Amino acid sequence: MADVETMTRRLQVANLPPADSGRGVARLPLKLMNELGLQEGDVIEIVGKRTTAARAIRPYGDDEGLNIVRLDGLQRVNAGVGSGDFVEINKVNSKPATKVVFAPASNNVRLQGSSEALRRSFEGRPFTEGDIVAIAGHQRVNADMPEHIRQMLNAPAFALQEVRLTVVSTTPKGIVHLDAGTSVELLPEFTKRDGERRADVTYDDLGGMGSTIDALREMVELPLRHPELFQRLGVDPPKGVLLHGPPGTGKTRLARAVANESEANFFHIAGPEVMGSAYGESEKKLRELFEKAAAAAPSIIFIDEIDSIAPKRDQVSGEAEKRLVAQLLTLMDGLEPRQNLVVIAATNRPEALDEALRRPGRFDREIIIGVPDEAGRREIFGIHTRGMPLAPNVDLDALARRTYGFVGADIAALTREAALEAVRRIMPKIDLQEVSIPPEVLDALSVESSDFDDALKRVQPSAMREVMVQMPNIGWDDIGGLDEARDRLREGVELPLKHPGSFKRLGIRPAKGFLLYGPPGTGKTLLAKAAARESQANFIATKSSDLLSKWYGESEQQIARLFARARQVAPTVIFIDELDSLVPARGGGLGEPQVTERVVNTILAEMDGLEELQNVVVIGATNRPNLIDPALLRPGRFDELIYVGPPDTAGRRRILAIHTEGMPLAKDVDLQLMARNTERFTGADLEDLVRRAGLTALRRGLDEAQVTMSDFQTALEETRASVTEEMLDDYAKIRDTLKSDAVRPVGGIGFVLPGTLRPRGGNEGKGS
Repeated sequence: MADVETMTRRLQVANLPPADSGRGVARLPLKLMNELGLQEGDVIEIVGKRTTAARAIRPYGDDEGLNIVRLDGLQRVNAGVGSGDFVEINKVNSKPATKVVFAPASNNVRLQGSSEALRRSFEGRPFTEGDIVAIAGHQRVNADMPEHIRQMLNAPAFALQEVRLTVVSTTPKGIVHLDAGTSVELLPEFTKRDGERRADVTYDDLGGMGSTIDALREMVELPLRHPELFQRLGVDPPKGVLLHGPPGTGKTRLARAVANESEANFFHIAGPEVMGSAYGESEKKLRELFEKAAAAAPSIIFIDEIDSIAPKRDQVSGEAEKRLVAQLLTLMDGLEPRQNLVVIAATNRPEALDEALRRPGRFDREIIIGVPDEAGRREIFGIHTRGMPLAPNVDLDALARRTYGFVGADIAALTREAALEAVRRIMPKIDLQEVSIPPEVLDALSVESSDFDDALKRVQPSAMREVMVQMPNIGWDDIGGLDEARDRLREGVELPLKHPGSFKRLGIRPAKGFLLYGPPGTGKTLLAKAAARESQANFIATKSSDLLSKWYGESEQQIARLFARARQVAPTVIFIDELDSLVPARGGGLGEPQVTERVVNTILAEMDGLEELQNVVVIGATNRPNLIDPALLRPGRFDELIYVGPPDTAGRRRILAIHTEGMPLAKDVDLQLMARNTERFTGADLEDLVRRAGLTALRRGLDEAQVTMSDFQTALEETRASVTEEMLDDYAKIRDTLKSDAVRPVGGIGFVLPGTLRPRGGNEGKGS
């Protein structure tokens, strides 16, 4: 046995952040470390319901003065405690192990590999027989750890992903550690012990869910672990929790983690599994499951995709579905009391659930699990790369900034794709006929920054796969001659999305919409793409033909769905091209309302309705702004009306330079002269001019090496400016009248139905 010092302390257990989990370390108060004579890296014994070991290191700065010990999820499982419980800390001297036998900690993993690599991964790590340990050697260690601890924890990893193993036996018994003389044996298959607590998912495996975990623990873990609290208060404990949010955010994983951390039996129901073909079979299956869970209490019943078995009864035609909903209502809130049994349900369609379920006494609380923010994505990246050999050039912080709109499942897919990219690089060195890969090849394997870049091209946010979403490759430097429009878009789109704190500090709201108008070919679409790229936002491009449908009510649903998706993966820029065809001025037709009138109403409600547009910007483009409904042009909808006209001489010079960047120009080519000779040319006209000049050079010979000034002169004679003087005069008048149109009240149509009163006030006939 280990030699135990006389001085001990009882500390309350707190969670260790995911970044430090899986390393076998415990964060202790400095005062206790001094009292026990502990140096950083010394071995301690942690005594709860079980005894386990860890290496002691100093606390986080924010924990200074708190009487807590921070343990990761595996250590809490090994000690048989949960967050908030108390453990006893002893200073011990661990012995070097002569032999340690490991096995996979779950039955869905079958391992074979080098015991030498396994020994190096766990070298110096203290543990006891029955502990569950994780291979996470390649994850970067925090800078606040001592150098000898950092070197120990940066040992080579055993696999590309984190692998959890059970310590089957140790020689000698007690607290031991691996060293160079330890013999390591790896059993290929899972071996389960009696009474062993599950550790497949803990709170450490959930990123970006700090507040959600706290709320769920309060509702679920507390009643299951300490039901006497509620008995003393004379109230019933919560009976159910409904988790809802977009697919892939971790609802099922969260429920399993709560069950593992609260030491409850976990009963899983996949919605469609309950449905039976015989009369009453579905209700019987549900009753039997609740009875089994009650007999094994404390228990958690998790119903996944609950909308499939408990839809709104007034919207389903089958009697079986209605009876099943009634049975679930009775089981959750019937005459028979239930103790130590909590129902957790998950759905991404809460609006489809029967409203009788969504009341206190059944599902007492509804917790929204949304798309993670940047800090949450960084946590999730840390979890999924925990056992991944990352190259020094991989910046997880930068990846978290770039992956806006990604949920946990998307980030898991991204890291898997990046790992596969690394595997593809070493494929030429692997002989597929060999039983195992040589250790030197595995040791040289690492995931580079370029692997993540390639993976990002193939993995996109799952919430956006139904709509057109893209990452534009156009930046501000690729646009010339539109300085004023560019500056206004930067101020209105880029600043609020990248620096929301500045707007909050001044108490002003960012603009919701921008209308780009001007002659065709002036670069309105390019401006919208650049705004999305530079503000690091998702870009959804749509046309009126994508949104309009011949079926009654479907157009409005398409628009509502578009805005709902944009909110889910914010920050998002929605770009609607040819806006005038989608939202023309209302009031022009008689009889049944036209489709476009209903569409206008829907867009008005989405942009300035009860539901706020958070980090969603709408950019519209048109060359006929006078046809757009005036109600859209007021502040709060399209706040900024930006005229995008033909570029001036300096702008045309810049556009010509952009389009001739990859063209071999002769020394006599004078772009400044060409810019002066192309009055009223738009960006599209100038691109066509450069293209024609190249074609003229090719006419002289397919091996022509340069484009000369005479080629440009010839091209200039073949093309013309698409914008005329009359068009510029018309747009000047439109610019003068747009603002007044936006605030002018829309008059009546000018007729009165038979038998109705005419309006009072002497306004009869106005607006006709």
